[in-house]
Amino acid sequence: MAGRRRAWGVGAVGLALLLSLGGCGGGPRTDPARAEVQRVLDRRAAALLGHDETAYGRTGARGEYTRLRALPLASFGYRVTGVRRTGAGATADADLRYRVAGYDRAPVDVRRTLTLGRTADGRWYVTADRPARQAGQQLWDQGTVTAVRGAHSLVLGSGTPAAGLRAYARLADRAVPAVSRAWGTGWSRRIVVLVPRSLAGMAALLGSPAATYRGIAAVTTGEVSAAAPAGSAAPADRVVVNPEAYAVLGGLGKQVVLTHETTHVATRARTTAATPLWLSEGYADWIGYLDTGRTPAEAAPELARAVAGGEVPDALPTDRDFGFTSDPTDLARAYEGGWLACRMIADRWGPARLGAFYRAVGAHGGRAGAVGAALADVLGTTPGQFTARWRRYVTEQLG
Repeated sequence: MAGRRRAWGVGAVGLALLLSLGGCGGGPRTDPARAEVQRVLDRRAAALLGHDETAYGRTGARGEYTRLRALPLASFGYRVTGVRRTGAGATADADLRYRVAGYDRAPVDVRRTLTLGRTADGRWYVTADRPARQAGQQLWDQGTVTAVRGAHSLVLGSGTPAAGLRAYARLADRAVPAVSRAWGTGWSRRIVVLVPRSLAGMAALLGSPAATYRGIAAVTTGEVSAAAPAGSAAPADRVVVNPEAYAVLGGLGKQVVLTHETTHVATRARTTAATPLWLSEGYADWIGYLDTGRTPAEAAPELARAVAGGEVPDALPTDRDFGFTSDPTDLARAYEGGWLACRMIADRWGPARLGAFYRAVGAHGGRAGAVGAALADVLGTTPGQFTARWRRYVTEQLG
């Protein structure tokens, strides 16, 4: 277990061995700089949590304090994993663990690289703190963080005025109870929404090229933490908005997107490697479109066009069909096909049975056989019968 050492009893032979090693110069030598840098970072984190800008400034650059001070932090701390001397200074690798108060059930772990200088009297101080190589940015890396609290949400933005963030909070506050009515209340019923300045900012948060998310209004990520119990839900879900794609949506579209992403947060604990994307994305769209009054043809325009041209899909969408780099038309048809499959289950077997089916698939030990077993146990049908029924449903609803 990380951070613990097991104590062992030392017998006569062990003691003699330890004494002989001691006579040869003791245990492995450690660089005192690592311990000194750790102490500086400990003071830096304590000053941030204590809202003491003066003490923070004594540890080095103040830029991060200004950017971070609006973030409601329950914990924040570094663990130095390595220090490399660089002339008069040093570069430190560190694991940063932080937790947003009231939202994160366990700390989020991120890798950081810090550069440090040294004063004439030998004191270390931080000159820069940035994401480690191949690690995504944090929102404060992109500028000062503005925080807006809703009844069920925390919206964090960089480069967006508080008034703009409040619009997201209003939508999120409608999304949370809507999801709870359909899925149930056995989840946190709170969401954190990140609003970067641009598509490029969104991609930087996710650690991927911007082209991956062009045209995608939002995604939900589940942060991973070593402190979270094995098999538990992600301790820190984030809904990350692409402000460029989101801005072109109408009011209804914005609400559908936020409700869709909130569904992913709610279902996280029951979504596993056994869950196909047609089910996870289709279910999120099913809740997103509930009570909106949108007809199937309005909600599934690309698939409607395909059906009108005589192209009824032969099979449910595969996971590969949901790739963000797929052809936009094919991607839209994949989402629409998954939505219609979930809508069909709700229409034919009822909403409660749809939720039970989702949970049953996720509870399976692996992908193979998961859908088939849940179809038999929950819906009393087979994969072949289900697919045939879905194809007829698509034709009836969109034809």
